[in-house]
Amino acid sequence: MSESAAIEDIGDEHFDRVFDTNVKGTVYTVQKAFPLMGPGGSIVLTGSGAGSKGFANLSVYSATKAAIRSFARTWTVDLKGRGIRVNVVSPGMVLTQAMQTYLQDNDGAEEWMKQAIPFGRLAQTEEVAKAVLFLASSESSFIGGEELLVDGGFVAV
Repeated sequence: MSESAAIEDIGDEHFDRVFDTNVKGTVYTVQKAFPLMGPGGSIVLTGSGAGSKGFANLSVYSATKAAIRSFARTWTVDLKGRGIRVNVVSPGMVLTQAMQTYLQDNDGAEEWMKQAIPFGRLAQTEEVAKAVLFLASSESSFIGGEELLVDGGFVAV
């Protein structure tokens, strides 16, 4: 869940809502899921480039995504004895239905995004799904605690 707020406007409600959804939600979901998993299992968390790159008015959201990345690294160590891997997929700007609505309501946003992304386009949902599938599969059996940015080079370049 992403919600913007200028630093002077951050209050308990905003902070709690974003952290409860993104951080607590992730912790409690993983707690319920991992007892059902056996050796060779894979947990793929959802991050964001915002956890690595600063964006105006997204400090609380960005902090939650940095926490998710930290969970993957720590839980990789915590769950190594059970043979369960933990990684993060961090999508960039993806052409979802919600994004299409945002772009319709914000003139110039799509052009800005295309200029900001080295590949010059938004991601398709299938491209993100393939990255998740890779990390969930045995093809990534020696990958743990990593963040895979699926953002057309936006954060790296």
